[in-house]
Amino acid sequence: MIMSIKHKFLQIGLSGLVLGLGSCTDLVEKFQGDLTANQINSSTSANTAALLTGVYNSVRTPFQDPQQVHALSEMTTDALMGPTRGPDWDDNGNWRQLHQHKWDANHIRVINTFNGMGGGIYAATDMLRFNPTPQQAAEARFIRAWCMYWLLDLYDQVPYREPGESVVQAAKVRKGLDALNYILSEITAVQANLPNGPAGLANKDAARVFLMKIYLNKGVYANRAAPTFAAEDMNKVISLADEIINSNKYQFAANYYDNFAPANTTIGKENIWTQENVGGVSPSANLRSRWVTYLHPNQNPTGNNGWVSLPDYYNKYEATDKRLGDAYKSAGGLPNPGNRINVGYLLGQQYNLTTDVPLKDRAGNALIFTKEVKIIETGANLEEPGIRPLKYPIDYANDGSRLIDNDYVYFRMPDVLLMKAEAILRGGTATNAGGYGNTALSLVNAIRTHPSRGASALPSINLDVLLDERGRELFLENYRRQDLIRFGKYLQPFYEKNYVSEPKYLLFPIPTQQMAVNENYSQNPGY
Repeated sequence: MIMSIKHKFLQIGLSGLVLGLGSCTDLVEKFQGDLTANQINSSTSANTAALLTGVYNSVRTPFQDPQQVHALSEMTTDALMGPTRGPDWDDNGNWRQLHQHKWDANHIRVINTFNGMGGGIYAATDMLRFNPTPQQAAEARFIRAWCMYWLLDLYDQVPYREPGESVVQAAKVRKGLDALNYILSEITAVQANLPNGPAGLANKDAARVFLMKIYLNKGVYANRAAPTFAAEDMNKVISLADEIINSNKYQFAANYYDNFAPANTTIGKENIWTQENVGGVSPSANLRSRWVTYLHPNQNPTGNNGWVSLPDYYNKYEATDKRLGDAYKSAGGLPNPGNRINVGYLLGQQYNLTTDVPLKDRAGNALIFTKEVKIIETGANLEEPGIRPLKYPIDYANDGSRLIDNDYVYFRMPDVLLMKAEAILRGGTATNAGGYGNTALSLVNAIRTHPSRGASALPSINLDVLLDERGRELFLENYRRQDLIRFGKYLQPFYEKNYVSEPKYLLFPIPTQQMAVNENYSQNPGY
């Protein structure tokens, strides 16, 4: 971990106020958040470093907790499902509704995600009225633009206010390409004032990756049902990728899971932008839920035996692909004498990682995870069906305190290579940078054949093959929905959804309560 950031996250005095105002999950906007500068203690309002900490903290839950951006981006796809297991995990059907594209404007996950992104926008905008330094302002505007981008991606409508503008007045709303162009202008404007690093801060390379995503998805936001891709935009993706590649700052990690493990800021050589979590130190985050939600309680005392990866997705990997799983060793980890897979996709008989004794479920059955799983499970073996995916190795040293040391990953170098490959396939001009070759195939094979992945080289590539590789490399990193829409496959049938979805599901609806308090929103078509 980077010591300067560690100290930064201890300065939480005013950040708690900003977070409280900006990221509540109430159904309507909190008007009591309309504070004047005189109402904020002058000694803390001048502490813009603490205010900026509040901005970073405001996006912890929306991104790190699996029930907001993660659920909307992964569970609505072929990658993830939240099966109901008898009386467990029913939750009024909201997980089934997400996976089967049956949500509406009153869906709690749709509501909370919208509010969570709005909280980040509010915290950043409010911080800008307290005379931040150019770098502090740039970081806050970057975070605000990032939240706006996800509202655009998910809902196609983005609320905004000027710093100091009263929240009693309804927020103005930008839509579609108007919103995208504003986000683009913000990142372009602040990039020069962003720091060069470390990864735990919004930084110049993070801005480059962000811009790549904007240009790559520009045609999507113009027409999600039938996106087109301009060569000019694809060339910008390629040029930005080359700037990152030619910096020589990033390299493949020795182990794929180093990028997500405790201490991943130090050992995760691929990570470009992360959000730091400091082991044993508050405030931490909800990233721990990424294993609590999936694991069986006999694997981890707080496991909830919940969500699963799906067999069709799992079957996209070669058997030798190390991304499928690893017996990962980390400081403070369990001894794992049987060298059992403890991260990746957990399938088959599960074991006690201290004694190597085969585990049983709560009813005394052998705890054998199976590929096949139904969206509503009944019968005697409710706890076994479904592959359990773990992207982040468990931080056993800090698991008891819930204050884990795994940093949350936003951007990694392999995504840069994959976006460059896609831009080439979509008509961009190929370039040669960093020894990865000048074809989409060579870029993808550079990832696949690295010893940390151990997959075989592909003989050829097209857009369908590239989509599968993005799925393998970036599983559970919140990009599957975005990818499927860009590739025109989001509405198609997939596991436990055997029908083509209505086009309205390319967007989520504006929550009913937001529509009621802000006439500047218009409900998305079909809702």
